Amino acid sequence: MVRIVVLGQGLVAAHLAIGIERIKMGELEPIGVPLAKLDFEIPIESLEIVGSFDVDPSKVGRTLYEVSKEAVSGGLPIPESLTKIRVERGIHAGSVRGLIKGAWGLDDELGMEEAIERVADRLSELRPDVIIDIITTEEAAPFQSVEEINRRVGEGRVSASQAYALAALRYAEREARRIAFINGIPAPLANDGVLVRMFEEQNSLILGDDGATGATPLTADLLEHLAERNRRVLSIAQFNIGGNLDFLALTLPEKNRMKEYTKSSIVRDILGYEAPHYIKPTGYLEPLGDKKFVSMHIAWKTFNGLEDELVVNMRINDSPALAGLLVDLARIGYSLLERGYKGTVYEVNAFFMKKPGPPGSTNMPRIRAYYSLVKLLEGIGALKTSGSPL
Repeated sequence: MVRIVVLGQGLVAAHLAIGIERIKMGELEPIGVPLAKLDFEIPIESLEIVGSFDVDPSKVGRTLYEVSKEAVSGGLPIPESLTKIRVERGIHAGSVRGLIKGAWGLDDELGMEEAIERVADRLSELRPDVIIDIITTEEAAPFQSVEEINRRVGEGRVSASQAYALAALRYAEREARRIAFINGIPAPLANDGVLVRMFEEQNSLILGDDGATGATPLTADLLEHLAERNRRVLSIAQFNIGGNLDFLALTLPEKNRMKEYTKSSIVRDILGYEAPHYIKPTGYLEPLGDKKFVSMHIAWKTFNGLEDELVVNMRINDSPALAGLLVDLARIGYSLLERGYKGTVYEVNAFFMKKPGPPGSTNMPRIRAYYSLVKLLEGIGALKTSGSPL
């Protein structure tokens, strides 16, 4: 069994828990899980969520069944097995200040240092193999040294994701246990050289940053298509509007900057030059709910100096898209740990993430990243060779 702890019991976490349990019950096909069509060594049925942390007073102390039933609309069946897990109070660090009324974390009560210790203590009891960070988008900056980490923790100046990563490291060290920490939000964790080295020292993995679910991987592949044909991209406009909590958070400039950074990094990485672009979440409209609206416009110059353009409009169920990727990230993270991988792994991040770690890494088209990932997993024996990954 692969034991999972989830940080942030929002819509993504709800869909992840519901989907895993429904697959186990045989009532759901694993559509949207990229490796489900391949012969991967870790079955989805082996995944088990054993803990959940949040700071929303409407969730803390309640079961995943109760929280999921309120969060997910549309008559989706909620498995009774989710009554076994209760949401526990986690670390706030102001991550949802002004967004969730009455949000309160262990750090608000105890201070950051003691809050990290409390979470590490609880992880020692839950004994997860994989920790998944899907809290609301927050502002964070990479650390420059271990000394800076210690100073900022003492001053209470770390983000919630950074605090959770440090708690995971303390748990790994204390229990002499390898763990995989998966960062699904834009906070730079796998792009933080100090944190990556700290995870490497604990024979553990940190994968990230910022799960790529909709417009970003599509834009990456479209840009590769144009680059391969030597067409000169003139401009790129891509924006998302949604009605869930994460889009509400992105109305705050400091949080929007984090998302814009991870989304727009694809342009120079793939084209090799900095085409004029506007790529970022642009609005919150509550009636859209979790099904975000995406629009994209790309203009380019073709043979004989003529100009072409492409326009794409989409509606995407935001949270289920990321939840399907997390199923594979949990399985892959566990497989890599079993084979001694540590630090971070670019081949995994390049396919699943908007801003793949380690620091200094570039984006690649997701089609190429997929084949690179499959080659890695086949090479280590985690995936049976099929001759073709399609």
